[in-house]
Amino acid sequence: MFDINPFAELSHSISPAIMQGFVIAMAVCVAGGTLYDVIHKGSAKYFFGLVKKGAAGKTREVPFGEKVSVVAKTTAHDVLASGEFCNVRRRLAHLLTMYGFLAYVIATATMVFAYPTASTPAPALLVNVWWIGLIMLAVGCYWFWFFIRVDVAAEGNSPFRMVRADLFVVALMVSASLGIIWGYLQVNGNFWSTFALGLYLISTTVLFGSVIWSKFSHMFFKPAAAYQKNMAKADGGRRNLPAPSDKPSIYGKVQRHSHHY
Repeated sequence: MFDINPFAELSHSISPAIMQGFVIAMAVCVAGGTLYDVIHKGSAKYFFGLVKKGAAGKTREVPFGEKVSVVAKTTAHDVLASGEFCNVRRRLAHLLTMYGFLAYVIATATMVFAYPTASTPAPALLVNVWWIGLIMLAVGCYWFWFFIRVDVAAEGNSPFRMVRADLFVVALMVSASLGIIWGYLQVNGNFWSTFALGLYLISTTVLFGSVIWSKFSHMFFKPAAAYQKNMAKADGGRRNLPAPSDKPSIYGKVQRHSHHY
């Protein structure tokens, strides 16, 4: 089952051109929603304002070699390893979600455009990556949603309570779940695969079509913010976070600022 391309099976009833058009439409939604976020909400203006203030307040000129080192370390620590998370469970859940999403999206696009029919069989490894990516994505989302969220784990609220800020993770979780269900039914020739496909397409459309309202675009801003923060730290300029405080709290422990979302 995990070696069968569900999109190739789907091509018996739906033209590959339609599938490809849907993928392109979702990509346009992400690009358009991100641009709207950047322009209308002022995200880019705010970010470049921080960069400008940091450049004006820097106390030293960072050599080119050190800049390369800062970029490399930021990429390895903050971007690829999500090192900004102090809590191990949050970090693991985030990594599962991030890498699962990347594997799923890349494998989907590759199978739909390069191996869309049964006459163009996809490599088994590629199909495996699609399934593994979806499963990682679902596990990461469910783990975060039911066990790690601050309002659930620390404040005791119901895990089924949802606000608009939760739109991204909920849409991601539902889309991944329905993708697994549809893929299983499709490769097994189950009659209910058509119904599952409809739900899967709706949830996926909500996920990629709601970028202007959800936190989807944050995945593009977070790496940029990490680079700005570490570069400002290197040149002594203004950072986008307050400096750590070593003052003891009322409990007698060292109080430090931490960065979570």
